[in-house]
Amino acid sequence: MLAKLTAKNQLTLPKSLTAAVGATDYFEVEASNGRIVLTPVRIQRSDAVRAKLAELNLSEHDIDDAIAWARQASEPDQKSSEK
Repeated sequence: MLAKLTAKNQLTLPKSLTAAVGATDYFEVEASNGRIVLTPVRIQRSDAVRAKLAELNLSEHDIDDAIAWARQASEPDQKSSEK
C-alpha cells in the first residue's frame, strides 16, 4: 500500500491499516534503519492530567488549596440558588 506525503508533511494512512491496529488517535513515531515506524498509543486521560501536573510542578497541597479556594468562591452562588 502507498501513502502520499503532502506538502505539509502529512500522511493519510490506509483505512485497512488503521482498522487492523484498532481505534487510536495517537501514534508513537520513530525512525529505525531508514524506516518510519508508527506504534499506536492509547492515552488515558488520567495519564495526560498527571503529566500536565508534573510539567507544572504542582503538588497535592497546591491542588487541595485550589479546590478549597474554588469551593469558597462558589458558596455565595449556591446560597442564592437555594432560595
